[in-house]
Amino acid sequence: MSPPEEVHRKALQQGLEGLQEEMKTLADVTERSIQKAVESLLRGDLAEAQEVLALDREAYALRRVIETSCVNLIALHAPVARDLRMITTSLEITTDLGRSTRLARHISEVTQELAQERIDVPPQLATLTRMAELSTQMVQRAVQAFVHSDVESVRRMAELDDAVDQLHDALFQEIIKGMTDRTLPIPVGARYVLVNRFLERISDHAVSIGERVVYMVTGAMPWNPLRRRAPSGETSPAHAPSAPDAGTPSPRVP
Repeated sequence: MSPPEEVHRKALQQGLEGLQEEMKTLADVTERSIQKAVESLLRGDLAEAQEVLALDREAYALRRVIETSCVNLIALHAPVARDLRMITTSLEITTDLGRSTRLARHISEVTQELAQERIDVPPQLATLTRMAELSTQMVQRAVQAFVHSDVESVRRMAELDDAVDQLHDALFQEIIKGMTDRTLPIPVGARYVLVNRFLERISDHAVSIGERVVYMVTGAMPWNPLRRRAPSGETSPAHAPSAPDAGTPSPRVP
């Protein structure tokens, strides 16, 4: 390798390392936003709910920084093979992390609405604590797999996702039963159904990150490598363009 090539390679490597640090920062913001969103909901803590809104703004700014870094790396260094996959995967993962943070923001907005209406949190909502723990754990595992190019650490993501799905289904039935029995006001129950869905979607985004890591490391895009069930005729998220997030609209319930 000639001296100019060595300089070029060193500059690219430094840029990739800087990109990894930016990704870790965004992941940390996402994890904190999820944790704080659920804690604020369970405690009715408006101050903590406001912190989640601030974290959402921070995540948005970080996404712009990462996008700029990725574009500059491609434009200045023309990376190929694994380096290029790492950059394009970073762009995809920022979308999943950004949507997860936005879902956490929606949970904090529910906290604010309930506080304004002076509504206490029912016991059923404590189940969401476990959902939040699992969802955050999935995000942590997926991002660490990205940073360390470790496919094996995300192989069991489907098991965690299944656990979140089971909690989601059980809590949904509890909420519906409460509204049917009139022990839970329908406007309140409707909000909790949204929160339940938001956390389930966060776990889905974590699985999506894990799938992108598999592609980044191996260069192959196998059909749904981390998911257990495979609906007939559907394509893997790695093949298909990202669809609009079902949790993106603000959870305004009359």
